[in-house]
Amino acid sequence: MDQDWEERVTAAWAAFDDYAEEDAADFRAVIDALADELPADSPLGLFERACAWDSTGHSDRAVPLYREALERGLGEVSPYKGRRAKIQLSSSLRNTGHPEEGVKLLSPELVAPSDELDDAVRATLALCLSSMGRDREGLSLVLGALAPHLPRYQRSMANYARQLVQVDPEEE
Repeated sequence: MDQDWEERVTAAWAAFDDYAEEDAADFRAVIDALADELPADSPLGLFERACAWDSTGHSDRAVPLYREALERGLGEVSPYKGRRAKIQLSSSLRNTGHPEEGVKLLSPELVAPSDELDDAVRATLALCLSSMGRDREGLSLVLGALAPHLPRYQRSMANYARQLVQVDPEEE
Protein backbone atom coordinates (compact mmCIF):
# COMPACT_ATOMS: atom_id res chain seq x y z
CA MET A 1 0.00 0.00 0.00
CA ASP A 2 1.23 3.48 -0.81
CA GLN A 3 -0.09 7.01 -0.60
CA ASP A 4 -1.23 7.02 -4.24
CA TRP A 5 -3.31 3.89 -3.68
CA GLU A 6 -4.86 5.32 -0.50
CA GLU A 7 -5.73 8.54 -2.34
CA ARG A 8 -7.42 6.59 -5.13
CA VAL A 9 -9.41 4.56 -2.60
CA THR A 10 -10.43 7.77 -0.84
CA ALA A 11 -11.48 9.27 -4.20
CA ALA A 12 -13.53 6.17 -5.03
CA TRP A 13 -15.36 6.39 -1.72
CA ALA A 14 -15.89 10.13 -2.17
CA ALA A 15 -17.74 9.29 -5.40
CA PHE A 16 -19.88 6.57 -3.78
CA ASP A 17 -23.00 8.74 -3.58
CA ASP A 18 -22.74 9.42 -7.32
CA TYR A 19 -23.73 5.80 -7.99
CA ALA A 20 -27.42 5.00 -8.22
CA GLU A 21 -28.62 2.02 -6.21
CA GLU A 22 -28.93 -0.05 -9.37
CA ASP A 23 -25.27 0.72 -10.13
CA ALA A 24 -23.94 -0.80 -6.91
CA ALA A 25 -22.12 -3.53 -8.84
CA ASP A 26 -20.25 -0.85 -10.79
CA PHE A 27 -19.05 0.73 -7.55
CA ARG A 28 -17.97 -2.64 -6.19
CA ALA A 29 -16.06 -3.23 -9.43
CA VAL A 30 -14.10 0.00 -8.85
CA ILE A 31 -13.18 -1.15 -5.35
CA ASP A 32 -12.37 -4.66 -6.59
CA ALA A 33 -10.00 -3.21 -9.19
CA LEU A 34 -8.21 -1.21 -6.50
CA ALA A 35 -8.04 -4.23 -4.20
CA ASP A 36 -6.65 -6.33 -7.06
CA GLU A 37 -3.62 -4.02 -7.17
CA LEU A 38 -2.57 -5.32 -3.75
CA PRO A 39 -1.00 -8.68 -2.94
CA ALA A 40 -3.63 -11.43 -2.78
CA ASP A 41 -3.19 -11.83 0.99
CA SER A 42 -3.48 -8.11 1.79
CA PRO A 43 -5.94 -7.39 4.58
CA LEU A 44 -6.46 -3.90 3.11
CA GLY A 45 -8.00 -5.29 -0.07
CA LEU A 46 -10.29 -7.56 1.94
CA PHE A 47 -11.34 -4.62 4.11
CA GLU A 48 -12.15 -2.38 1.14
CA ARG A 49 -14.14 -5.17 -0.52
CA ALA A 50 -16.05 -5.75 2.73
CA CYS A 51 -16.84 -2.04 2.97
CA ALA A 52 -18.11 -2.02 -0.61
CA TRP A 53 -20.43 -4.98 -0.04
CA ASP A 54 -21.60 -3.50 3.25
CA SER A 55 -22.23 -0.05 1.81
CA THR A 56 -24.26 -1.50 -1.05
CA GLY A 57 -26.63 -3.37 1.27
CA HIS A 58 -24.99 -6.78 1.54
CA SER A 59 -23.91 -7.17 5.15
CA ASP A 60 -24.03 -10.93 4.70
CA ARG A 61 -21.31 -10.76 2.03
CA ALA A 62 -19.26 -8.27 4.06
CA VAL A 63 -19.05 -10.30 7.29
CA PRO A 64 -16.63 -13.00 6.07
CA LEU A 65 -14.43 -10.40 4.37
CA TYR A 66 -14.18 -8.25 7.51
CA ARG A 67 -13.35 -11.35 9.56
CA GLU A 68 -10.65 -12.43 7.14
CA ALA A 69 -9.16 -8.93 6.99
CA LEU A 70 -8.91 -8.86 10.79
CA GLU A 71 -7.50 -12.40 10.90
CA ARG A 72 -4.84 -11.43 8.35
CA GLY A 73 -3.66 -8.56 10.54
CA LEU A 74 -5.53 -5.49 9.36
CA GLY A 75 -5.11 -3.94 12.82
CA GLU A 76 -1.34 -4.26 12.58
CA VAL A 77 -1.18 -2.88 9.03
CA SER A 78 -3.54 -0.02 9.87
CA PRO A 79 -4.80 0.31 13.47
CA TYR A 80 -7.37 2.86 12.31
CA LYS A 81 -8.82 0.60 9.61
CA GLY A 82 -8.64 -2.31 12.02
CA ARG A 83 -10.86 -0.42 14.43
CA ARG A 84 -13.18 0.59 11.61
CA ALA A 85 -13.42 -3.07 10.58
CA LYS A 86 -14.47 -4.03 14.11
CA ILE A 87 -17.16 -1.33 14.16
CA GLN A 88 -18.45 -2.22 10.71
CA LEU A 89 -18.29 -5.98 11.33
CA SER A 90 -20.26 -5.51 14.55
CA SER A 91 -22.89 -3.52 12.69
CA SER A 92 -23.09 -6.17 9.97
CA LEU A 93 -23.34 -8.92 12.56
CA ARG A 94 -26.25 -7.06 14.13
CA ASN A 95 -27.88 -6.64 10.73
CA THR A 96 -27.57 -10.36 10.08
CA GLY A 97 -29.08 -11.37 13.42
CA HIS A 98 -25.94 -11.84 15.53
CA PRO A 99 -25.79 -8.78 17.79
CA GLU A 100 -24.20 -10.76 20.64
CA GLU A 101 -21.10 -11.30 18.46
CA GLY A 102 -21.02 -7.56 17.83
CA VAL A 103 -21.13 -6.87 21.57
CA LYS A 104 -18.30 -9.34 22.16
CA LEU A 105 -16.19 -7.75 19.41
CA LEU A 106 -16.78 -4.11 20.39
CA SER A 107 -16.79 -4.26 24.19
CA PRO A 108 -12.96 -4.32 24.40
CA GLU A 109 -12.89 -1.22 22.20
CA LEU A 110 -14.40 0.77 25.07
CA VAL A 111 -11.02 0.64 26.81
CA ALA A 112 -8.85 0.78 23.69
CA PRO A 113 -6.70 3.85 23.04
CA SER A 114 -8.98 6.76 22.29
CA ASP A 115 -9.41 8.17 18.79
CA GLU A 116 -12.04 9.83 16.61
CA LEU A 117 -13.91 6.50 16.31
CA ASP A 118 -14.81 6.31 20.02
CA ASP A 119 -18.35 7.62 19.51
CA ALA A 120 -18.92 5.26 16.57
CA VAL A 121 -17.84 2.36 18.79
CA ARG A 122 -20.36 3.39 21.44
CA ALA A 123 -23.18 4.02 18.96
CA THR A 124 -22.70 0.66 17.22
CA LEU A 125 -22.35 -1.16 20.53
CA ALA A 126 -25.55 0.56 21.71
CA LEU A 127 -27.41 -0.73 18.64
CA CYS A 128 -26.11 -4.26 19.25
CA LEU A 129 -27.17 -4.08 22.89
CA SER A 130 -30.60 -2.78 21.93
CA SER A 131 -31.03 -5.65 19.47
CA MET A 132 -30.41 -7.95 22.41
CA GLY A 133 -33.06 -6.21 24.55
CA ARG A 134 -30.47 -4.37 26.62
CA ASP A 135 -31.79 -0.89 25.85
CA ARG A 136 -30.76 0.76 29.13
CA GLU A 137 -27.12 -0.21 28.57
CA GLY A 138 -27.29 1.04 25.01
CA LEU A 139 -28.88 4.32 26.02
CA SER A 140 -26.24 4.75 28.70
CA LEU A 141 -23.48 4.38 26.10
CA VAL A 142 -25.11 6.85 23.71
CA LEU A 143 -25.74 9.46 26.41
CA GLY A 144 -22.19 9.04 27.67
CA ALA A 145 -20.86 9.59 24.15
CA LEU A 146 -23.13 12.57 23.55
CA ALA A 147 -22.50 14.37 26.86
CA PRO A 148 -19.05 15.84 26.02
CA HIS A 149 -20.45 17.36 22.82
CA LEU A 150 -23.26 19.30 24.49
CA PRO A 151 -22.86 23.05 25.00
CA ARG A 152 -24.37 22.67 28.48
CA TYR A 153 -25.45 19.86 30.81
CA GLN A 154 -22.41 17.68 30.16
CA ARG A 155 -22.04 16.67 33.81
CA SER A 156 -25.77 15.99 34.24
CA MET A 157 -26.00 13.84 31.10
CA ALA A 158 -22.85 11.91 32.05
CA ASN A 159 -24.39 11.25 35.49
CA TYR A 160 -27.69 10.14 33.95
CA ALA A 161 -25.79 7.80 31.64
CA ARG A 162 -24.06 6.17 34.63
CA GLN A 163 -27.31 5.93 36.59
CA LEU A 164 -28.99 4.00 33.79
CA VAL A 165 -26.70 1.04 34.38
CA GLN A 166 -26.16 1.28 38.13
CA VAL A 167 -27.85 -1.49 40.03
CA ASP A 168 -30.37 -0.23 42.57
CA PRO A 169 -29.63 -2.03 45.88
CA GLU A 170 -33.39 -2.36 46.47
CA GLU A 171 -33.79 -4.26 43.21
CA GLU A 172 -31.18 -6.89 44.06
